[in-house]
Amino acid sequence: MFAVVDIETTGGSHKHHRITEIAIYIFDGEKIVDEFSTLINPESYIPPNITQLTGITNQMVANAPKFFEVARKIVEITEGATFVAHNVQFDYRFVQAEFQRLGYEYSRNTLCTVKLSRFHIPGYPSYSLGAICSALNISISSRHRASGDALATVKLFEKIIALAPGIVSQNGSLPVSMASNIPQHIAKQLAKIPEETGVYYFFDSSGDIIYIGKSINIRRRVNEHVSRATTKRSMEMLSQLHEIGYETTGSELIALLLEADAIKNHLPKYNKRGRRQANQFAIFTNVNAQGYSTLKIEKLSKQKDEPIACFKDLNEAQSLLYKLIERFELCQKLCGLYDSPSACFHHQIGQCKGACIGKEASDIYNERVEMAKKSISLDGKSFLIIDKGRNRDEQSFVKVLKGEIKGYGYFNPEYIGNASDLLSENTTPCGNHKEALFAIRSFLKKPEVK
Repeated sequence: MFAVVDIETTGGSHKHHRITEIAIYIFDGEKIVDEFSTLINPESYIPPNITQLTGITNQMVANAPKFFEVARKIVEITEGATFVAHNVQFDYRFVQAEFQRLGYEYSRNTLCTVKLSRFHIPGYPSYSLGAICSALNISISSRHRASGDALATVKLFEKIIALAPGIVSQNGSLPVSMASNIPQHIAKQLAKIPEETGVYYFFDSSGDIIYIGKSINIRRRVNEHVSRATTKRSMEMLSQLHEIGYETTGSELIALLLEADAIKNHLPKYNKRGRRQANQFAIFTNVNAQGYSTLKIEKLSKQKDEPIACFKDLNEAQSLLYKLIERFELCQKLCGLYDSPSACFHHQIGQCKGACIGKEASDIYNERVEMAKKSISLDGKSFLIIDKGRNRDEQSFVKVLKGEIKGYGYFNPEYIGNASDLLSENTTPCGNHKEALFAIRSFLKKPEVK
């Protein structure tokens, strides 16, 4: 299923500008099965040049719903669908930014009709929506309005699917052949990579590792590398790529541990994380004047208190805090992720119990904060994390002894039973460095992990 989306905005930067209109057509590859469109009050000024382009005025959006009022509808209608747009990163980043302001992580697979058009319908001087639709005799009822442009994108997508019906079965992943600048021997290697969880390695012609990554679908992730190389750095890496190696793990946690170990050991030149030394951000806890425990992300240099968790960047810190909020029903406002004189967004949609407005007793709320803190702290604990294996007959484990990661391995549950001490014979040592500890803390909060 595909969610074909178009938006209009107050400007070109998703960090500084806001959405004024959105249209979504749910397309099953043959027909439109659902749709949603609305003007949106951006809660900011629409400049005259934008009004001239789109026709959307400040008066038109004054009584329109604000984004938080349509956020749930957008989540529901696009659930399980691939996010499709013409120049998809523009629309997708704006939608993600709006959700981030509400303390929600919006994530969908994406597909770009500009890239698909260039590959499957080559030879045109321009692939802007207006130009390519004009060339292909696709009418646009209202240019630079969300509904008209989204519907035109659906019609363009239909033509692309007619030329390449495999796009529908790929569910949004770009075909390997789109990377026309990839040498034939690399293309053959790509075809052999399994769609499984694991770690992948890029080698140059000298056999040196230049990049290491992990994914729950390593084939799709490597395809993205070679077909979406648009930055100078990614194209430079691609030009040096000579061979691709991989290792399946079954468990995403073990993939994270292997990736962290490999980056530490090899310091590949195209892995930025491999060069970072210090943690920049941390989550700190405090008690406010009303007696509620708070969690807040701060730069380490700004705080003298002991942090409960440290992170390499702000995104990593926010990602974990968002997950703690969702799992333990914490308040966005008391976690510093929603700035409002009244209730937080989650309270408005029934996911916060009202600590932000004093509706929930502080002692009850603080108990959940303590649970959240414990979930990301090892505190000298000893335990095994049991997860998926590489096939249906095995499971994986990660061993932590007195707060220190000792290693990982695989076992057949039929042979081991409850005799966990037998797992020590199958343990492969791994580093106890910060990246690995971050991975462990993150996985401890997942209810499905034993």
